[in-house]
Amino acid sequence: MKEPQPPWLEVLDEEDLQFLKRFVLSSGSLKALCDEYEVSYPTLRSRLDRLIAKVQAAEDPKVVDSFQRKLHVLVADGKMSAALARELWKAHRSVADERTK
Repeated sequence: MKEPQPPWLEVLDEEDLQFLKRFVLSSGSLKALCDEYEVSYPTLRSRLDRLIAKVQAAEDPKVVDSFQRKLHVLVADGKMSAALARELWKAHRSVADERTK
């Protein structure tokens, strides 16, 4: 029986996984990765920070709703603004509250 993947691994897309693989193979050297990707240190650091934020969002123990978790991950990945995520979360909660009445 196959073990389920941890939540943080499930939110990573193929590009994230390739970046993580290259990071590990470079022994965690950001300088080596900068050379490999042919980008500046701040650019690479920003990419790593987004990846860290995605993992943290997926593992946040305060988030128990899968929709909220997805919103957090989208914000961390830079695919959605925090303001839009808050609006969507409020709308989602409103609908959920109506269903329970």
